Amino acid sequence: MEKNQGIGFFERYLTLWVAICIVAGILIGQYLPVIPSTLSRFEYANVSIPVAILIWLMIYPMMLKVDFQSVKNVGKRPKGILITCVTNWLIKPFTMFGLAWFFFYVLFKSFIPENLAHEYLAGAVLLGAAPCTAMVFVWSYLTKGDAAYTLVQVAVNDLIILVAFAPIVAFLLGIGGIVIPWDTLLLSVVLFVVIPLAAGVLTRISVIKKRGADYFNNVFVKKFDNYTILGLLLTLIILFSFQGETITNNPLHILLIAIPLIIQTILIFFVAYGWSKAARLSHDVAAPAGMIGASNFFELAVAVAISLFGLQSGAALATVVGVLVEVPVMLLLVKIANNTRDWFPVKA
Repeated sequence: MEKNQGIGFFERYLTLWVAICIVAGILIGQYLPVIPSTLSRFEYANVSIPVAILIWLMIYPMMLKVDFQSVKNVGKRPKGILITCVTNWLIKPFTMFGLAWFFFYVLFKSFIPENLAHEYLAGAVLLGAAPCTAMVFVWSYLTKGDAAYTLVQVAVNDLIILVAFAPIVAFLLGIGGIVIPWDTLLLSVVLFVVIPLAAGVLTRISVIKKRGADYFNNVFVKKFDNYTILGLLLTLIILFSFQGETITNNPLHILLIAIPLIIQTILIFFVAYGWSKAARLSHDVAAPAGMIGASNFFELAVAVAISLFGLQSGAALATVVGVLVEVPVMLLLVKIANNTRDWFPVKA
């Protein structure tokens, strides 16, 4: 992973691009309905083939950046890894479920019909069970985080996703009274985690063997810099071409969905960041630990929401709202982390 990369042009204005894609998608759905109608024919096992291709385009470049050889360093400074893992997998999914349930079923009950509340809850759970794997490198850099240690945190996190994501999602959605087909959920994990992860690992090994690590990190990976954002934006246009009626009928719902997601993001950041302070970790470990839990692997959440519930579902809409709010909230948390650097011991 290149250590000197800040937030790029596309990432910095991601919220703006998402908003433009929402409008473009809705207009296509309203005035060119033949496009979503045609795309809806290309499905297999409830998975949209065009969307699957775009999601692979999003996820594969991210997986190239993960060096699983770094996992061998996990025992050198275990406290930060412990905080990351506990926050991401034993706290985050459950607080997300609790917040989403409270807001959608209790506080906003008079605004959100019960059937949509179920779907919004499902989308929130998918976000909560998918901690960040790629953008955290950017957040780590912006807070002067330890790049090598961040890489270890991400690699461990990705390995846990392989085994923990599906059971946690199924468990929490079951509590919420939402029945999901296990076969579709497992297929989604294979399609959108296992396959791109394996492809990324094999590509990394092959290129480094042939051309060396410097070429891989500084030339090869850079070729894919904009593919993730491009895949995401095209996916959003397709998704919102199907979501037009839901949005135009319930424009307030985007704001209502955003509220618990923003609260959750800030809460989880301070759980990990505060715990790191209590554990007297250095700031360059504490800040990435807070960021990896606060941000989401939203590409995976969007992909699984579409597979399980469909392009027109409230679950898919909720995951996209997560994309919409993530960048501005994370930039706020970066500023908070940078302004509280003196909370932490000076690294020797």
